[in-house]
Amino acid sequence: MIDLSAEMITLLMVSGIIVGVMTGFPLAFVVGSVGLIMGYLLLGNASFEIIYSRLYSLSLNYPLLAVPLFTFMGVVLQRSGIADGLFDALYLWLGGFRGGLAVSTIIFGTVLAACLGVITASVTMLTLIALTPMVKRGYNKSLAAGAVCAGGTLGILIPPSVMLVIYGPMAMVSVGKLFMAAIFPGLLLCTLYCVYVALACFWKHDWGPPVPKEDRNVPLAVKTRMLLYSLVPPGLLILSVLGTIFFGIAPPTEAASVGAFAAMVLAIVYRKFSWDILKGTCLDTLRVSAFVLMIGCLSFAFVGVFISAGCGDVVAKVIMATPGGRWGAFFMVMFIVFILGMLIDWIGIVFIMVPILAPIGPELGFDPLWFGMMICVNLQMSFMTPPFAVSIFVCRGTAAPELGVTMSDIIRGVIPFVGLIVLGLILCTVFPQIILWLPSQMLVGW
Repeated sequence: MIDLSAEMITLLMVSGIIVGVMTGFPLAFVVGSVGLIMGYLLLGNASFEIIYSRLYSLSLNYPLLAVPLFTFMGVVLQRSGIADGLFDALYLWLGGFRGGLAVSTIIFGTVLAACLGVITASVTMLTLIALTPMVKRGYNKSLAAGAVCAGGTLGILIPPSVMLVIYGPMAMVSVGKLFMAAIFPGLLLCTLYCVYVALACFWKHDWGPPVPKEDRNVPLAVKTRMLLYSLVPPGLLILSVLGTIFFGIAPPTEAASVGAFAAMVLAIVYRKFSWDILKGTCLDTLRVSAFVLMIGCLSFAFVGVFISAGCGDVVAKVIMATPGGRWGAFFMVMFIVFILGMLIDWIGIVFIMVPILAPIGPELGFDPLWFGMMICVNLQMSFMTPPFAVSIFVCRGTAAPELGVTMSDIIRGVIPFVGLIVLGLILCTVFPQIILWLPSQMLVGW
């Protein structure tokens, strides 16, 4: 065993992860290798007991059962296409306004967020359904791509969100309360996005021209029926999941199973179900769940070694020593999460950093629920800030080549939306009840 100061061990372990990730190795292998090697060098055979106990405890963490269930629900909705009609209805209602298609895309993304909970699925659907109509109607490519990425990214915040399911057990915070706490911040970001698009298209008329009247010349009764009909599937899914949690009928894990069952029933009722869809859904669910849990198990083991070596105290002391009191320390936490979001996957950030950062919130005098939700809102930016920007790469890879949407178009398009997330964080800081009011109204605090 080697004898090093906690500060030096912290530097070595953090540097090992950064170097490993930058070389292109998968995050799970990097984190697991650093934890295993450093653990053996520092703690000897005792490190194996730490790693084993952490892996075992995470594998038996009951709330994490919601991850495959919510993933299954979202993939069924995506593959069956029962929500696709909603964009067509919004197209007819809002297409006549400047920027109306981009606003429709953001609203559609918000509704998808309450049904899918998986970023790649949301951004892929929005790119396929909404990007082509906008570009072909003469929309500014950056604005169109930015609306797709920002609207799709809401899927990781608005419940049912896989991120919140994972954050809760890591921070020892109620997943049900996290679900309720995320609703208003998610709607706030949606509103900010829509206002920005409307104002941008008002000042720059060529950015979002209205759809010609002849292309949306549909009777009011028909448009209304289309909108109501298309809102039924997502509405029932939202009610089946969030309704059962809010009214105290079932905790999040059981609500996830209700949502998965409801998605299957809707696919059958709308005649969108097939055995191919079921097979593809099961394979996608297995792939996503295995990816999440593999990173989770190895990251959780790494954190066990990290904390046992005294590195957690080093990080806490550095943050607590930040000038500016508790708000200076809070800003440092937000800055660390933002920088990490540019470099590694959000799953790694939640599994690695949340067990270290979460105890700091109450120590600084912040409500644990508010503190956690601020971290989750912050992580919205990680999907749109290169070099590790999942939404940007999914949009670029899914966009039809004939549209001519380049990587630079997408990056320019997402920059204003990143700024709007910062504005949302400021508003949630000034008005904490945006986060805390709805959880306080829950009948049962699951």
